[in-house]
Amino acid sequence: MYDEECDYLFKAVLTGDSGVGKSNLLSRFAKDEFRLDSKPTIGVEFAYRNIRVRDKFIKAQIWDTAGQERFKAITSSYYRGALGALLVYDITRRKSFENVRNWLVELREFGGEDMVVILVGNKSDLVESRHVEEKEGKEFAEKEGLCFMETSALKNLNVEQVFLQMITKIFEITSQKSLEVKRNERPLRLLNGREIYLADEVTATKQPPCCS
Repeated sequence: MYDEECDYLFKAVLTGDSGVGKSNLLSRFAKDEFRLDSKPTIGVEFAYRNIRVRDKFIKAQIWDTAGQERFKAITSSYYRGALGALLVYDITRRKSFENVRNWLVELREFGGEDMVVILVGNKSDLVESRHVEEKEGKEFAEKEGLCFMETSALKNLNVEQVFLQMITKIFEITSQKSLEVKRNERPLRLLNGREIYLADEVTATKQPPCCS
């Protein structure tokens, strides 16, 4: 339900192969829950969480997209309007990492290159089963201009941090755009052709990539 008290509403998506742990990452972040019997997402699901960044209240709307090939035609439309994305792979499944490139192409096609994207190597607790080294994830992220972090939804390692990093980066860029609008005293036309105005309401805009 929309919260009239929030200053911003940010939409973000979780994407990546089926079974990499996207749903449990979202469940851990939104409700601090983890389900061992979690089943693949059918279509698209979402959850909200209210977050305070500096002196602003932000409602984060996180969409969990299905990773199965047959749902791609459905989920692609949900990328539109998303300001951020967690691109998730499973460090124990080499193929899920190899497929990251394809997911990134889809993200940039439907969500735009301005989206804040963080590459996430999930299931970092399964050290003995690791098939993707952390260095590989870092190198790919650096090459593509993405942020990178490894997480474990099971052990609750870096889950809060990775979501907050994405949301904070979106907030910083959105705030900067609003300042530019105020300074120029005219609408700011963004890369996707939409216009935003400085107002006491939720502002949703496309953002440049996170590369810190």
